[in-house]
Amino acid sequence: MSASGRDVVVSALNHRATARIPVDFGGTAVTGIHVSCVAALRERYGLERRPVKVHEPYQMLGLLEDDLQRAMGIDVEGVFPRNTMFGFPIENWKPWAFRGIKVLVPGDFNTTAGQNGDTLIYPKGDTSVAPSGRMPKDGFFFDSIVRQKPIDEDRLDPADNLEEFTAIAEEDLAWFARSARNARATGRAVIANFGGTAFGDIALVPAPFLKGPKGIRDVAEWYMSTRSRREYVHQVFSRQCDIAIENLEKIRVTVGDCVDAVFTCGTDFGTQTSAFCSVPVFRELYFPYYKRLNEWIHRNTSWKTFKHSCGSVERFIDSFIECGFDILNPVQCSAAGMDPVHLKQRFGDRIVFWGGGVDTQQVLPFGTPAQVREQVLQRCEVFSKDGGFVFNTIHNIQAQTPVENVVAMIDAVREFQGSVV
Repeated sequence: MSASGRDVVVSALNHRATARIPVDFGGTAVTGIHVSCVAALRERYGLERRPVKVHEPYQMLGLLEDDLQRAMGIDVEGVFPRNTMFGFPIENWKPWAFRGIKVLVPGDFNTTAGQNGDTLIYPKGDTSVAPSGRMPKDGFFFDSIVRQKPIDEDRLDPADNLEEFTAIAEEDLAWFARSARNARATGRAVIANFGGTAFGDIALVPAPFLKGPKGIRDVAEWYMSTRSRREYVHQVFSRQCDIAIENLEKIRVTVGDCVDAVFTCGTDFGTQTSAFCSVPVFRELYFPYYKRLNEWIHRNTSWKTFKHSCGSVERFIDSFIECGFDILNPVQCSAAGMDPVHLKQRFGDRIVFWGGGVDTQQVLPFGTPAQVREQVLQRCEVFSKDGGFVFNTIHNIQAQTPVENVVAMIDAVREFQGSVV
């Protein structure tokens, strides 16, 4: 990928028309591809046969190496944390057999067999403690295991839900510095996930990376706490925000101008047909911390801020924009109120749509290549007008998605690009 990869992304992020639509796959943990599909794509494009690295084991996402990125026309390079969602580092690769393919996993990716053939995985790779993730016998990724201890209301302490938010370690700073420099050298735009800035992300609440998490760690209990223990949640978010900004100051000095966008938060606010909270609750409970964080980033860096939220979030977009988010992902057009024409017309000059290129619930996994092509061309036509669009699917490409459909998607993007040159 030439240096123009970054150029087209930066133009899109600044709402300028681009000669072609920038493409992201693998830049974040919500724009990735399941390891089985990465293996299939490598074979389809005739690339060197070698095991794919599972760099994000929670969702079993495969690492897209440079040869596949070039084959797919990818314009974005991701910078990821040193540790995975299960708390062990991405290093010391070892082989692992997974659903009939050979993959590589980090050295502390340690599993045991559970009941009914489930696969259990452990925080920090420590099999002497309770497992923190489970992959069902016929599953393709892990779910967190809730390890909520009985809650004593009189002893409930917000500090318990802050255990994972600490001053960034020197080895993590060195990791980010090295990763950001390497990413910048590719000529692609760089999006970084530094961590610590997701307020109430439900994937993180159970803390699969901690050996013995304390506080409120049950998903349902956390959602109820946003109503019944709101002051507790405010105290968690407030201190988390303090620590995040302190860490970002150190990271900013370390990575310099090597980053174009930062994955700020993956907290979901929408369901398929509704939302997890009202707009007033969002503005009272979440808005102040997002605004403070985004204002610091915009005041001190050139980074654009990336907000991930699945589902029907049209009602929140004005608030997302007001509190400083530059980018919305995954743009779930199949959810209520998320018509792409409406979204582009109402918000397209104020927020970048990073995703929405094709439906991953029905069309991409179950449609024909012709149906995939048709939807991709339609979405590109709508979202690319006047810039402000980075092509990606609606969330990660899931296991068992036909490789011919993924190729049809890439070919359709290229077809559209050729039609507008």
